Amino acid sequence: MKFLDQAKIYLKAGDGGDGCLSFHRAKFVEFGGPDGGDGGRGGDVVFEADKDLNTLIDFRYQQHFRAPRGTHGQGKNMTGASGKPLVIAVPAGTQILADDRETVLADLTEPGQRVTLLEGGRGGFGNTHFKSSTNQAPRRADPGEPGEERWVWLRLKLIADVGLVGLPNAGKSTFISAISRAHPKVADYPFTTLHPHLGMVERHMDRFVVADIPGLIEGAHDGAGLGHRFLGHVERCSLLVHLVDGTEDDPAAAYRKIRDEVAAYSADLAAKPELVALTKRDAFPDELFAEQAEAFAAATGITPYRVSSVSGAGVEELLDAILVRVQAARAAAEAETEEWHP
Repeated sequence: MKFLDQAKIYLKAGDGGDGCLSFHRAKFVEFGGPDGGDGGRGGDVVFEADKDLNTLIDFRYQQHFRAPRGTHGQGKNMTGASGKPLVIAVPAGTQILADDRETVLADLTEPGQRVTLLEGGRGGFGNTHFKSSTNQAPRRADPGEPGEERWVWLRLKLIADVGLVGLPNAGKSTFISAISRAHPKVADYPFTTLHPHLGMVERHMDRFVVADIPGLIEGAHDGAGLGHRFLGHVERCSLLVHLVDGTEDDPAAAYRKIRDEVAAYSADLAAKPELVALTKRDAFPDELFAEQAEAFAAATGITPYRVSSVSGAGVEELLDAILVRVQAARAAAEAETEEWHP
């Protein structure tokens, strides 16, 4: 299935049904009086996070959604039926943005979470509603109110514990395929990954989700390469793992390029905890690769992990470090939840 993480759609809640103008008619009843019922309420537009969805591709083929309107009122004081709500299923992690693409209207992060985005119009009053001691035969019935409508943007941000970042061809796809059952395209040229991938990693009776996004290049915040559009998929991660090609002439410069792009995208994302690993350890003898790591540490102040996704060298150590930080982030999140909901 093709991956799509943004879509623009039109939404229209149901109009309310019209009130009824009616008078009771029966044999031997000379003054039956008004008996027009109210119109039914229009259907709401509701979004629901579905655990079985992972893309917005369905919204490429349908962009207009209209909830049913309420039924008109009828005689004999019969109120019209309300329109059924229109439930739109989206993947967990979907944000609903206003037409300006900045204002967040709703954020569906948990499977099964629901939000009513647009409300249906109220049904109009029938003439029974206007009956009084001074107006016993009202000839007034109101039309139903129109339902709310608007254009919105849907933006999917994958929900993962760990986000992989790095330059194109840094080995991110090879790494996620080595530690999980994900099967992204792997090739010896840049930009083999054109859309994000998720991989489930099982480690020491625990598990965590890793997100692999397309590689960034210098100038991505200005739209160079694939731009930084896909960085949104790692905004929800509790940990970033920055993979740097250890065969680069200057790995430290490559590291700084990505850090600059992440900071240009979001200060919050740049402030997330980070682990750094030099990849392609199998390409050099251990002594030379160790010297490369020492030079990187001297230039950046960060001691990197040294890994080879092909041979598996250093991968176990890096996975253990990832798991420790993921578990700590989960514990902190649980403590914060308990603090807010004692």
